[in-house]
Amino acid sequence: MSVVTALQVQQRNKERVNVYLDGEYAFSLTLIEAVQLHKGQTLSEDEIATLRDSDAVNRAVDSAARFLANRPRSTTEVRRNLAKKDTPETVIDQAIARLEQMGYLDDTAFARYWLENRNTFKPRGPLALRYELRQKGVPDSIIDAVLEDGLDVDAAAYKAAQQKARRLRGLTRQQFQNKLGGFLQRRGFSYAVSRDVIEQIATENTAEDPEFFVEPDPSDY
Repeated sequence: MSVVTALQVQQRNKERVNVYLDGEYAFSLTLIEAVQLHKGQTLSEDEIATLRDSDAVNRAVDSAARFLANRPRSTTEVRRNLAKKDTPETVIDQAIARLEQMGYLDDTAFARYWLENRNTFKPRGPLALRYELRQKGVPDSIIDAVLEDGLDVDAAAYKAAQQKARRLRGLTRQQFQNKLGGFLQRRGFSYAVSRDVIEQIATENTAEDPEFFVEPDPSDY
């Protein structure tokens, strides 16, 4: 058994309390956890271990919350981030469970966010999106459902091609098709989707700007 000999609020972090047992610093707790202690209270080894374990989970949750502050993350991303900080696996498991209960972790919501962000700023095809989400640790079942519900492949390919096509003026039509086709395939769009979109954009650009394409140089043949 050990005796609580002092409880001191930290100077740098007023939300944490240093706990002294038998005259020596033992560990720190959040204010909420520390209110259950008082000077002169005796604690068993099991009670001390429980307090330390609980605080370790709280610290992990706080660390994960800071990691999540910049943008939504997948469960695997949070798990990897905590593991890099040498957080014990059992603590990570408990922190993940708490974050899920609090609504901070949801792989389906994360996958939807990722898809919407890509659709808005950098459209990609299903192959590229699937690869990216797998790299984030999102299960295939979630990826399948989100892509089926939230991805208009033709619209995404058209938007991506439009952005690129503006920088391809002054090429021959064949050069335009080759460069734009390679670009779309690198973005994860199939050959069939790319072909149709390229033809549509080529036709639109020619209608708007008859000099968009140059004639091929006969010496190239």
